[in-house]
Amino acid sequence: MVSRAKGAPVEVTTVVVPDPGPGEAVVRIQACGVCHTDLHYREGGINDEYPFLLGHEAAGIVETVGDGVTDVAPGDFVVLNWRAVCGDCRACRKGRPWYCFNTHNATQKMTLTDGTELTPALGIGAFVEKTLVHAGQCTKVDPAARPAAVGLLGCGVMAGIGAAINTGGVTRGDSVAVIGCGGVGDGAVVGAALAGATTIIAIDTDDRKLEWARRFGATHTINARGTDVVAAVQELTGGHGADVVVEAVGRPETYKQAFYARDLAGTVVLVGVPTPEMTIELPLLDVFGRGGALKSSWYGDCLPTRDFPMLTELYLQGRVDLDAFVTEEIALDDVEAAFDRMHTGGVLRSVVIF
Repeated sequence: MVSRAKGAPVEVTTVVVPDPGPGEAVVRIQACGVCHTDLHYREGGINDEYPFLLGHEAAGIVETVGDGVTDVAPGDFVVLNWRAVCGDCRACRKGRPWYCFNTHNATQKMTLTDGTELTPALGIGAFVEKTLVHAGQCTKVDPAARPAAVGLLGCGVMAGIGAAINTGGVTRGDSVAVIGCGGVGDGAVVGAALAGATTIIAIDTDDRKLEWARRFGATHTINARGTDVVAAVQELTGGHGADVVVEAVGRPETYKQAFYARDLAGTVVLVGVPTPEMTIELPLLDVFGRGGALKSSWYGDCLPTRDFPMLTELYLQGRVDLDAFVTEEIALDDVEAAFDRMHTGGVLRSVVIF
């Protein structure tokens, strides 16, 4: 599934996948979620290195590996990740590999049949029957798991769960507000529930999404249309504001709501992705006077080798309902229509099944 030009419809075409070189693996894709980031790529919101091979939220079976690969082998069931840590950058050397600043991707390029090199989305490119990745982008998980469900750990669901647990540090007894209840926001609701938060407030402008958030563990919901979000959160938290507010929209307006909806010394976590032209202005005295922390969450500050197997096990135990994130299973040639359905708000995730 290739995007050739900004805003142009995606197309199904033949992709040439080379044999894996040193440190690389070829993975036969079983399922891949249709993520908003893929739409960002198609619209030129990431960069202009067309043509793109879209898709990155995927699970599949390792088919072949190159020289020097020892962590995965043919036949392994894996979830693909875009944080294959290098182990040697300044973040890794400090023992913070979830911030790795030099993540690995495959060295070779996949191409069109005429030799045109493709840019794989987030270094993966999984809207394809087989893809070439760095072996470190393959995280082994229990093969009993449903590919369509655990593949979502490859991006959106992990970003949300990690925003709450890893970045926000939600713990038992906390109050948490989540602004924006798509796949990432509902992941944050799940993370907050897993961590033991007792008050979990879901905020959106779509009642359908608020109902989904309740299914994932929200204890309260706020429809932001015509409602003072800050006042409503304060009312539900004894007049104080939430201990942690996760902003999963990525807009200045909702970030300001998050900033003022938190308690004194509370934490704001930005996991929604803004566009380059967006800016925000806050009184510096308020930044100082309210204390706490203003954080950004990259990929939920996850470490795939640690977090994917653990969350897969919780899924198999029935403690994390990843299946509920899968709204529909579609064929590869329905991706363009799935992008259209994103705008209606009627889906959490469309998942391509191969």
